Amino acid sequence: MQPSHPGVFIREEVLDELGLSIARGAEILGVRRATLSDLVNEKAALSPEMALRIEKAFAISMETLLRMQAWYDTWTMRQHADEITVDRYVPT
Repeated sequence: MQPSHPGVFIREEVLDELGLSIARGAEILGVRRATLSDLVNEKAALSPEMALRIEKAFAISMETLLRMQAWYDTWTMRQHADEITVDRYVPT
């Protein structure tokens, strides 16, 4: 099962639920509108700094948000595992 990008969660469960635009959310978080837009539109990963800003502004655990990002990144990389060739190390 494909996990959701944390930006989707932030858009749907934070901004939409609170009736906030991306511009207003960015203002609250102290970031550029384009920065938040890229995150909620799945064009950028959630950084630890942004996770902390969201925790401070909206009381959503930074750790939970970063786990969501790690799970999404792991799933995404697994989809490309066959494109990466590495021989297993065998000690001699």
